[in-house]
Amino acid sequence: MAAEVQPLPPVRAPPGPAPLTADQAYWRTFKNQLLLPSPHNAGITSITTPDHNPTGSQADSFAVTSGGRVQIYSTKTRKLIKTISRFGVDDTARSGVLRRDGRILLAGGDGGAVQAFDTGSRAILRQWRGKEAHQLPVHVVRWNPSILTELMSASDDRTVRVWDLTEDSPKWTGVGHEDYVRCGCWLPGQDGMIVTGSYDQTVRLWDTRQAGSGRAVMVFKFPDVVEEVLPLGSATLAVAAGNEVTILNLVTGRAEHVIRSHQKTVTSIAISHNGARLLTGGLDGHVKVHNTTSWEVVAGFKYPSPILSLAIVSSGATEGAKEDRHLAVGLQTGLLSLRTRLAGTEKTKAKEKEKRMQALIEGTADEYERKQKKKDLRQGIRARDRGKDYRGEGADIIITGNDRTKTKKLRPWQRNLRQGEYQRALDVVLAPTDDLGVNPDEVVTLLTALRHRSALRTALANRAPEQLVPILKWSLKHINNARHIQILYDVLLHLMDLYAVKLAEWQETEDDEGREVLKLVGRIQRRVRTTADLAGQAHTTMGVLDMLAAG
Repeated sequence: MAAEVQPLPPVRAPPGPAPLTADQAYWRTFKNQLLLPSPHNAGITSITTPDHNPTGSQADSFAVTSGGRVQIYSTKTRKLIKTISRFGVDDTARSGVLRRDGRILLAGGDGGAVQAFDTGSRAILRQWRGKEAHQLPVHVVRWNPSILTELMSASDDRTVRVWDLTEDSPKWTGVGHEDYVRCGCWLPGQDGMIVTGSYDQTVRLWDTRQAGSGRAVMVFKFPDVVEEVLPLGSATLAVAAGNEVTILNLVTGRAEHVIRSHQKTVTSIAISHNGARLLTGGLDGHVKVHNTTSWEVVAGFKYPSPILSLAIVSSGATEGAKEDRHLAVGLQTGLLSLRTRLAGTEKTKAKEKEKRMQALIEGTADEYERKQKKKDLRQGIRARDRGKDYRGEGADIIITGNDRTKTKKLRPWQRNLRQGEYQRALDVVLAPTDDLGVNPDEVVTLLTALRHRSALRTALANRAPEQLVPILKWSLKHINNARHIQILYDVLLHLMDLYAVKLAEWQETEDDEGREVLKLVGRIQRRVRTTADLAGQAHTTMGVLDMLAAG
């Protein structure tokens, strides 16, 4: 028995751009970017969210500090709720942060004062200034995650202090830094433990429960000034020093990993995915997303100016229910960028709207609506059938043998190719059908098979002008497609070799079909020349960029 002749396998075009990874697809859902200018174009120095606290947040808002004011935005609507500007005339607000219930805002300032504001009335509830307070700018204030009335502050006077809302004097003072203290936080899961970073290139761990001198429990030295610290757990810390981010293990006292993904100073750090991803922003204008398992960069964003602050604004009142809602980035130019992630019904509606708009542009709106009605009808039937209970007790069990599958029917051009009718096969595959038009994959498959059989010249030879028009039209349509350029090169080379003399004859005749062929050849020539010029310009640009990178 002779072996069965299988149909010609289709030629698959080379793959295009690499498919998106899960992380890239996720971060691309942060769309609908909103750019909000700050008053007087002052840089956005701080973006804080109450849900930084491990106990969870009941406040649906976040605070943005810029110049001499702190602005409170709604997490749900992204609209400005309150503006607190009760600072001195020449004072600059620093590190505005909401308590987790959203009722009190805490802020430092360049005047050295620490102030607590009622977010409802904007009244000053408490103010710490004078001999027992800080004497230089206060860049960091943070609420205690477990005690509603307790807070910490760090200042350029090299001290760290712990305060209570009900008292005028500090409960505890930490001394030991040798330069400005510009970042700090409470260590989650460790009651009374504070971590601070300073321009003396050190990170210090403090135990505020100890009385006496208030010396640091542990000191870690870094090669550059420390711009930001962020706890990743009760014993792990992310430290931004220079253009590096060090993952520090407080138990072993050693660095677990050093992230070197930025070209300039890293100014801010944030976590997302409930700690599964680490975001870093720097003066190079990049936000990089890192996997906290391998610490590789899995996604990123580029902004037009240096980044001073960064935060992930979450939704949900409990730790297990938190979802990343907004990506908030503060720029040196005074712009606040808010990218919002659509989820649930909002995401479905956005996709549906995009598909409907695309169908409207392509002129297939009626067909799209018809398909949607069929889809809705099918979903209704499935929803109805899900209420029924099919257990299958009375169903017949039928065991079938290993029957031979039915051979797939050949397309007309495949039959012509098998019979050696090469010209006929090319004419058939280039003839548009009523419903689908010309299938480019089938055309490439046939041309590749003809080239392998050395029959491409035979299929193109001895053609009248009207038989050349479909070939030239298809070539003109796909001449800029990099995946088809090799086979089109062979086709056009054979056409120029076979019909060079006839092209000259058609120029002197009144034949309309011949003039159409000449017109198509001229359009292909112009398109190839334009593409070659663009390629030359791109090559020149790449040379300039290589020189800049080398410099």
